[in-house]
This record gives sequence, structure tokens and C-alpha cells, in this order.
Amino acid sequence: QLQLVESGGGLVQPGGSLRLSCAASGLTLDTYGIGWFRQAPGKEREAVSCISSSSASRNYADSVRGRFTISRDNAKNTVYLQMNSLNPEDTAVYYCNAPSIVTMRGVINVWGKGTLVTVSS
Repeated sequence: QLQLVESGGGLVQPGGSLRLSCAASGLTLDTYGIGWFRQAPGKEREAVSCISSSSASRNYADSVRGRFTISRDNAKNTVYLQMNSLNPEDTAVYYCNAPSIVTMRGVINVWGKGTLVTVSS
């Protein structure tokens, strides 16, 4: 079963921090780039950050650069998103994505089901 499971979301006050985790099951992430996306209420899903398989390349949306840090531990088959200085505009469901996964039945795009982050006082 190919699956990505996000965790670590919750309710935090403005200025607080959370660390999200994306754990893979049924596939090995060490050769794949991984991305974090989010979808706020009433808005389209947007890319937040992505990381290459070796961690050599890391990209961030302008809205989160300097506040969020993406990392991975391939030995644990897990990708993380450290989120600091959170503000209400960061409120969204956060999704982990593994694009272009090669399977015996073709190339697929794997998404997690999301974890909710709510930033509110």
C-alpha cells in the first residue's frame, strides 16, 4: 500500500511553532523529491516547500521563506516541515506530495490526506 501520512498539525497561537512530519509507507523516499502543499479555507492548494532526494536543493514559497524549514531523514523515510513564527495566514490543511513515483503499473503522484494547522489567538 503506497501511502503518505502527515502528522504534527494542531492549534497554535500567532508566533508559535509546529513541526509537521510526512511518513511514507509502502515506498522508499530516498530517491524522490518531496513537496509540502497547503490549502486554506476558500483558497486553492498552493506549494509551500520542496526538497530534493539528497536535500541539496530546498525551495520555499515567498510567503514562508525565512520562517519554514524543510528537511528529511531518509533513514526514517520521513520528511519534515519546521514552521516558526506562524501567523493566521498560515492556517490551512497541509499536504505531503511525492510526485513521479515509479511503480510496476506506471508513474503515479502520491498525496497524503493532510494535517490541519490552525493559527489563532
